[in-house]
Amino acid sequence: MPTFLTVNGEQKVSMRAPMTPLIDVLREEFQLTGAKNVCREGICGACTVLVDGRPVVSCLVPVGSIPNAEVRTVESLADDGELSPLQRIMEEHDVVQCGMCFPGILMALTSFFKECPHADKDEIRAALVGNICRCTGYERLIDAAVALAKSS
Repeated sequence: MPTFLTVNGEQKVSMRAPMTPLIDVLREEFQLTGAKNVCREGICGACTVLVDGRPVVSCLVPVGSIPNAEVRTVESLADDGELSPLQRIMEEHDVVQCGMCFPGILMALTSFFKECPHADKDEIRAALVGNICRCTGYERLIDAAVALAKSS
């Protein structure tokens, strides 16, 4: 049974079984490989995407459970090759290391800043609880996010 979705603004149809994890549909069927499939248990956050504007760990979301949903992946952040303000500030603060967690972090923060554009350091830390990064130690990441919040 097909599942109809809007992915990064484009109408898509998944022909995968309804219980197929969204991450598999995005990566294998739609060739959107930005979200990373790391833990398959929903604890690392590397596969975070937005579904109807809310962050979800796509490894735990069966595609059949979100018919007609709007899905947004990290690939949607750069508009015509122009980095989003969040991506730009992360680059300026030299945040990215290995890159496995980073797409999920960007998506979690994209959703968070839409709701709370002037967040403080503690609010940003709380927003990232579901995202594990083994490389950065989080400080540069949080400093960059605070800089974005102050510039808004």
